Amino acid sequence: MSSNAPRRLVRDLRFFLTVPHACSYLPDQEATTLFLDPQESPIPGVYDSLSLLGFRRSGRHLYRPHCEGCNACRSVRVPVDRFTPNRTQRRVSRRNADITTRIIPARYDARHYALYADYIHHRHADGDMYPPSREQYRTFLTLDEPYAQLMELYLDDQLVGVAAFDQLEHGLSAIYTFFSVDEALDKRSLGTLAILQLIELAKDMALPHLYLGYWIEACRKMQYKQNFTPLEVLDGRQWRELIR
Repeated sequence: MSSNAPRRLVRDLRFFLTVPHACSYLPDQEATTLFLDPQESPIPGVYDSLSLLGFRRSGRHLYRPHCEGCNACRSVRVPVDRFTPNRTQRRVSRRNADITTRIIPARYDARHYALYADYIHHRHADGDMYPPSREQYRTFLTLDEPYAQLMELYLDDQLVGVAAFDQLEHGLSAIYTFFSVDEALDKRSLGTLAILQLIELAKDMALPHLYLGYWIEACRKMQYKQNFTPLEVLDGRQWRELIR
């Protein structure tokens, strides 16, 4: 493949639409998804360009919402150099000063899957990822590409959380985070901690943004994203600061 291949214009790529299906986030709504031709591998360059247009990765697929009559899903990102943690986030960092992290490739690990399955059973039994399975996990969160990585969170020698993310040219893209549902760890806010750690990692790597996926203002499960400020939203093809 020539060195110019990753820089192909987006208009040269083929995309498909899913059939309408029940929306996972808004009741009584139908959703349609636009996705890159599965024959096209999500290689760097193509992936970088599409992420600027609001595309996300799931397994080997790049996709974004394309729903008729609805634009509630908005791509959001944190400009990491301008981010200042609020009081609650500073408290989370202090509370978790004993947590250590390790970055590894996004490969299958039985310990990760056990943590993921327990998390889905306890936190998302009403979602479309329930019931979890090893094949579903592999398809969703493992990928043998250099940009696909995992951040492990440890308390002493205990694995307590995993954050899947991608390294792009212009930022890190948070894919999914799961963590221990042990009641003794509940007050640690490990989901918030994972985002704070990814923001710091992006800063250390001199990358300007952390992409947090889609945000729906009316969806309670997504409200945590607006706590990371300033937050930029994709408005058409322009990224603008969210004003609330």
